[in-house]
Amino acid sequence: MLSTGALRAHLLAAGLAGTVATSREENLRSYRLFAARDPRVLLGLDPVWGWDEADLLRLMADKCGVSGDPSHRSGADVIDPERTLRGLDAFAARLGAAAARRVPVLLGTGHPHRLLGFYVALADALSAAGCLVLTPAQGRCVDITTRFGVRTYLLDYVRGVALVREPGPSRGGREPGAHSHSPLPVRAALESAADGGGPLPELVVGDHGWVCGAGQLGIEAIGLADTDDPALFVGEAEGQVSVAVPLDDGVRSDYYRPLTRYVLNRACLSR
Repeated sequence: MLSTGALRAHLLAAGLAGTVATSREENLRSYRLFAARDPRVLLGLDPVWGWDEADLLRLMADKCGVSGDPSHRSGADVIDPERTLRGLDAFAARLGAAAARRVPVLLGTGHPHRLLGFYVALADALSAAGCLVLTPAQGRCVDITTRFGVRTYLLDYVRGVALVREPGPSRGGREPGAHSHSPLPVRAALESAADGGGPLPELVVGDHGWVCGAGQLGIEAIGLADTDDPALFVGEAEGQVSVAVPLDDGVRSDYYRPLTRYVLNRACLSR
């Protein structure tokens, strides 16, 4: 069992919390774009309230622990490890409740290079607990707008976790999938599940557009979010997202393993 103190120390040592790699400039740019309702940072969320940059900075200081000083414009920014721990506890509680009720679940990530292993472990544990881990629309083409224009991706699943891939064979067989913020993959998955008459998920677990896209459609959604992803925290504040856990989502994939053990233990899903 990983203690809270040991996990707090790991969060700081691994750069998951404390001073993080996501810069202040990146954060402020995202808050500015969100305030302008730029779809690239809305991640499928349609905010109910009007959010200006000052509102977002106050929210992110409260939710994540970033500096609330508007004169701090450059350099490093921070995540409060206590907020990360509280978020992980709430995240685990939602997982445990879903497992106890054996509800259908959908897991998806826009960060397969970093977070796929984390979600795969959750999918395995939820399946072992009797939850149906859904995999709708596998192989469907999804057209996503990127900075290079509209690109076509394939919706795929790795051990129960959804992601998107570029069409064609993977390079060297090692590409886990593409980085994506888009809500279109989760919309395609949910549309396919509904059209097929199969069960819809009662819980969506993931990040980026997987969480905001599902939450916007009224499905309970929980996920991980960096300080430059204000949409998940706005969704949590407005009630579309159940839990948003603040942490750096771009560190080495093995650094998330202690979080996996902690969450599964807290959710009573450890085997």
